[in-house]
Amino acid sequence: MKRTHAAIFLAGLTIIPTANAIEIYKDETNSVTFGGFIDARVINTQGETEIVNGASRINFDFKRQLKNGWQAFALLEWGVNPVGSTDIIYNNRFESIQDEFLYNRLGYVGLKHDDYGQVTIGKQWGAWYDVVYNTNYSLVWDGNAAGVYTYNKDDGAVNGTGRGDKVLQYRNTWGKFHVALQAQLKSDDFYTCDIADISRSSCELLFEQGNPAAQNVEFNSTYGAAVTYRATDNLKFTAGINRGEFDIVYADGRDQLVTDLIYGVGITYGDFYKLGWYASANINKNENHDTDNLGRLIKDAVGLESILSYRFDNDIRTFVAYNVFDAGDDYVIQPNFNADPQDVFKRQFAVVGAHYFMSDDTILYIEARKDFSDFSSNNAEQEAQMSQTEDDGIAIGFNYTL
Repeated sequence: MKRTHAAIFLAGLTIIPTANAIEIYKDETNSVTFGGFIDARVINTQGETEIVNGASRINFDFKRQLKNGWQAFALLEWGVNPVGSTDIIYNNRFESIQDEFLYNRLGYVGLKHDDYGQVTIGKQWGAWYDVVYNTNYSLVWDGNAAGVYTYNKDDGAVNGTGRGDKVLQYRNTWGKFHVALQAQLKSDDFYTCDIADISRSSCELLFEQGNPAAQNVEFNSTYGAAVTYRATDNLKFTAGINRGEFDIVYADGRDQLVTDLIYGVGITYGDFYKLGWYASANINKNENHDTDNLGRLIKDAVGLESILSYRFDNDIRTFVAYNVFDAGDDYVIQPNFNADPQDVFKRQFAVVGAHYFMSDDTILYIEARKDFSDFSSNNAEQEAQMSQTEDDGIAIGFNYTL
């Protein structure tokens, strides 16, 4: 029973099933499989229609049987851009604007044992993702309210809630409980300025000159934990937390220690890839964990994601999703020279979609987004910039799993 629950849980951490990965080598000790998917879509949003990449990726999965029930394994995954570079910005930004044909998504090595659990080191999905990934099934408009893709829809690498960099992680399953513990051991040192479109070198120079618009930020290690309780084969509950700290030194010498914190719970019914009903929702409270659409740090916010889906016998899956990330007003850490105390940041949208399974690993889909966001500001230019990356849209695409 333990091994079955663990296998089901870990398989669910990938958005697209990898059961059809191609085995390219196998002997009594070692195996290597090749997987991933290619996704391309036509999208209309923000007054433009364009062909864009849909988070396509390829990966190699390595396994080696060791003594006494141990197994060593490794995974290398790269994002690929099969349609060429694109300038369009939509609510999956971190996947769609890559100029490189090949870029790093995941890479880790580990050891695992049926009784003692598994330990992994490298760039990998954070423990926090266990709490919220069950709502992240729109192929086009990923949820950006769950605190995963932080810092203006990036991949969550900096604070370890998404595809975290430099993560040490432990996982194990006891009965109906699965536990994930992690430490992100790193030290990032960078400059930030309250000036639009400024280069790193220019920002650093302003800091050295004592300009009050410049700050030096040191973002160090983060820590996270998550637990999943599988109450029945169809019902599970999740909960977790992720915490880090960063030190802001202002050009005038002032020093501010800031805590990056997110915690929340989730509930899921059913299996998104099986026939019938599927429903999931999660809610989180976060502090200094994300930025608004101008890159300004948000003091505190509440995020909620939800999805309801039904897969019919005719291989059509329909779904509706609703997401809201509400920072309210007076949400920007002071001092910030671009901040109006009355600025409002509320990212809110709904997505409806239909996926047609031409086979288990070949999907033709259409998805549409309706935006209800509120980015109010007394500064008309900033309000327009805030709203630029959030809009209604419709996309038609094709997903081919390798």
